[in-house]
Parts: sequence; C-alpha cells; structure tokens
Amino acid sequence: MADERARYFRRLRRLRRSARRWSVVGAGFAGAAAILTPYAGLGLPDAAWAAAAGGSLVLAGWRWADLRRASAQPAPPATDPALAAQRSRARLLAAVESAPGGRAALTEVRRQRGRFALRGSAAAAAWDRLDQASATLNGLSPRLTGMGGSAVLEAAVAEESLRDLAHRVAGVEKALRFAPPDAKPSLTEAHRDLTHQLNEGVSAYERLVAAAASYVAEDGRLSATHPSVSRLTEASDLLRGVASGLAEVRTMTPDPMRAAS
Repeated sequence: MADERARYFRRLRRLRRSARRWSVVGAGFAGAAAILTPYAGLGLPDAAWAAAAGGSLVLAGWRWADLRRASAQPAPPATDPALAAQRSRARLLAAVESAPGGRAALTEVRRQRGRFALRGSAAAAAWDRLDQASATLNGLSPRLTGMGGSAVLEAAVAEESLRDLAHRVAGVEKALRFAPPDAKPSLTEAHRDLTHQLNEGVSAYERLVAAAASYVAEDGRLSATHPSVSRLTEASDLLRGVASGLAEVRTMTPDPMRAAS
C-alpha cells in the first residue's frame, strides 16, 4: 500500500535524524568532559559530564542499530497509481458522506452527472420522470412500515435497473451516429425496443409510487379522528375545567377589603 511505503521511508528518516542528533550530543558531552576534567581534576561535575556523554553515546549506538535493522527490511512495493487514486477517492467520498448533509449532496451530484450524460437522448425524459418519482418515494419511505417496507426495497432495485437501461438507450443512440448503413436497421430496432422497455418501466415505477402514497394515506385514515386532534381536545377540556375550578374558588372566597368595610 502507498501508505505503508510512505510510512516505511518516514520511519527511516526519523531514525536517521535521531541517530545523528544523539551522535552530535554524545560527541559534544564527551569533548567537554575530555577538555574540562584536566583543568579542575576529577569531581562531581566531571562525573555528570561523563555520565551525560556515555548516555548520549549509548543512545546514539541504539539508534544507529535500529536504523540498520530497519534499512535491512525491504521497502513495501509501490502501489499502482490507478489503485492509489481509487483509494484516495474512496476516502474523500467517505469523509464527505460523514459530514452533515454530505450524503444528500453526493446523491444530487451523481444524479446531475447521470442526467448530463443523457442530454439530447430519448431517455432524458424518462430519466426526469424517474427522478421525480424517486424523490416522492423517498419522502414516503419513512411511513411505509410493515408490508410497505418490502415495496421500498423492490423499488430501489427497479430504480437501479431502470437507470442502467436509460444509459443503454443513450449508448445505442451514440452508436447509431457512426454505424455503417447495413448495421443501422438492427440498431434502430434495438433502440426502439429499449426505449419502449424504459418507458414502460418508468410508468410501472410511477404506479408503484402512487400505490405507496395510497398506502400512506389510508394508513393515516384508520380512525375518524387523528390522534393529535384527540390529544389536543383532551388538553383543551382539561385546561377549561381547571379555569372553571379557579373561577369557582375565586367567587367563594370573601374579599378582605369588602369584609373590613
């Protein structure tokens, strides 16, 4: 993987810099100890200089050993640029989808890209109808529970198939532009059949959306009164009763100012 290869070389550079740094530090402490010890004789400061020099040199030796072991390992193979680009694109899409509203934005971009590929084609009108029906079904899908949930899954599979069929129609139309004269009759017939299948499929999808809307509407009409209306009526009656009780209490309580007079 490209990340593993880059990580391998970063580790080598990090070990090389660390080994050089500790080598310089150890050499500096060793030189200071070698120069300052003869002037002042052996004492506690000289022991500190010597300990610092020894510790730095040991650390430098360990770092050089780690560098030799890491360099002896073969570097990971280079990744195919196309595969690396695909992985980068997947990571970018995942990051965009994780953002608020990112999934909806990507869906809209894909829809517009598909619509742009069909410009001027006989499948463009069917594609627009399918877009409108799909958006309507997406708004109804949260309320399609129970048996309605299976219809949503069937609609998703059918939509994908119809979009693929629309691109097939557009592909045949492009081939008709440069096809030889002897191949045009068969391609024209194929284009006519595919277009007919696409229009029939989109009409069936629209009928499914209409049926889903009927299901949602009838599911909400199971009772003569919506539950929210009943709750609001009960709350109104409760508040009206409390208000009447407070009014009765007020009329039964004597007024202190009137009693004093």
